[in-house]
Order: sequence, then C-alpha cells, then structure tokens
Amino acid sequence: MKAPLARFVAAATLGLAACAALAADYAGPLFDAHLHYNVEAYDGPHPLDDVLARMKRNGVRAIVANSRPNDGTHKLAASPQTQAAGVTVVPFVRLYRNRDDYNNWFRDPGIYTMVQSELAKGTAAGPFRGIGEFHLYDSANANGPVAKQLMQLAEEKQLAVLAHVDDAAIDLLMANTPSRGQKARVIWAHTGIGGTPVARVDQLMARYPLLMGELSYRPGLTCEDGQLCPEWRTLLLKYPGRFVIGSDTWVVQRWQYYDELMKGYRAWLGGLPPDVAQRIAWGNAAGLFGVSPP
Repeated sequence: MKAPLARFVAAATLGLAACAALAADYAGPLFDAHLHYNVEAYDGPHPLDDVLARMKRNGVRAIVANSRPNDGTHKLAASPQTQAAGVTVVPFVRLYRNRDDYNNWFRDPGIYTMVQSELAKGTAAGPFRGIGEFHLYDSANANGPVAKQLMQLAEEKQLAVLAHVDDAAIDLLMANTPSRGQKARVIWAHTGIGGTPVARVDQLMARYPLLMGELSYRPGLTCEDGQLCPEWRTLLLKYPGRFVIGSDTWVVQRWQYYDELMKGYRAWLGGLPPDVAQRIAWGNAAGLFGVSPP
C-alpha cells in the first residue's frame, strides 16, 4: 500500500504545483522599456486613445518612448490623455528621421546635430533621458564617427542608450565611452541579436556593471510551457537587477498583439520569486529613470 500511496501523493503534489503555477501570473505594474510610436501607427490605425487603452488594460504604468520620427514621442509626452491613463513617459531621442537613417546614421553628422537639438528642447514630460533605439547591422559601424560622438555624449550627460546590436558591437560601443563601459548606461535591445549565447550574455554582464538586457524578441527565452527556459531562469536569478521587458512596437502589426505580449511576460514573471519578478517587470527600469511607484 505504501508505494501506491506515495505515487498518489507525488501526483497530487505535482498537480497542485501545476495549478499554482497557472494561478501565479505576476499581477503588479509593468514598465515597457522598449516602445515605439511611429508615424505609421499615429497617422494610421492606432491613435493615442487606442495605444493608451492597450497600456492601461495591461497594467503598463510607464514606458520608454522612442519613435520615428520623434514626433510620436512628443505626442505621448504632451497629451493629457497619457496622464489620465496613468502612464509615465520616459522619452528617448531616436536617431531616425526616416527609414533611410537606419543604415546611415552612424556616419551622418546631421544626426548628431538633430540629437543635440532634441536634447536642448526636451519634451512636455521633461528632458530626454536616453538615445535610441538604434541599429547596427555591421558591428564595425560602432566605430563610425557619429556613433563615437553619441556614446561619449550619452555618458557625459548620464543618458541611457538603447542599442539593437550584436555582442561584438557592445564591446566596441563601450570602448568609445570615457569610462570604457564602466559607467555607460546601455540597454541592450533583445539582449542580443541572432540568439547571442547565454554564456556570452553572462560574460558581458560581468564586464559592464551598468549594462541592462531588454527581453523582447529574445530567442530561447521561454520554453513550450511559456515559462523561462532553464538557462535563462538561471541568468535572470544571477542578475535580477539587470533585465527589463519591452513590447518593441516597431511595426503597426505589433500593436495588435500588445495584450498577448504583456500576458506572456506576466506568465513567466509569475514563475520567478516575487521580488525578482517585480524588479524585472518594473523596478529595474523605474530605478534607472527615477520613476515613482504607481
């Protein structure tokens, strides 16, 4: 009788654990640290009331806003609707006036001039707090003249940098800062492109004390059950203060899946210790930008 009883108890325990996991979705506020409000969205199917409603019903209480062109960020920052929705806007200067700038910004002196102009005027929500998101499809372009200028400027003004780059470019960008990466506030979009190995992410986290990983579009982050894959769970527990979440609404279609994206985050955040979940969902980004609890 003992063996069947033991099997019954084990099965019941597993069943209860599974039910608990399903019921344990993270329920606190979310900080969307990688959001775009591009011209195709605000001049198309997603006016301000639409995107703010999506944030509000998903418990998104703060965002890093960066847009092509920067008009989208200014719209979010200036609108009374944003305040009424309870959403705090942390504005970043994006480097793209148009799609052509994606491939040329790092050598175009006009981009540096534009960034300086935006920083000087700020937004209705206050000063710009960062630069980016920018892309480097060839890591060597991290040594382009404008890229060097912007990395130096960001560190001098204590601005964060949201960079969509590979791991080699992280090292190059960091080398172009006055502190050689020791004081650089870089948010690594997607925590690498092309599935940077977890061991390499770990190495860079150890090398650069303020580097943060943003987790949208991250291959291998979650497994079939929607929970963190083991190696990522281990990494997030090792560096609980170094990761943030984001929607990356880079195309109009991405807005249509905003609810699903946020539900996915809540599911795997619920599988982490509550204090770690709160930090990744909200606290890390809020601490970086001095955003008060909602």
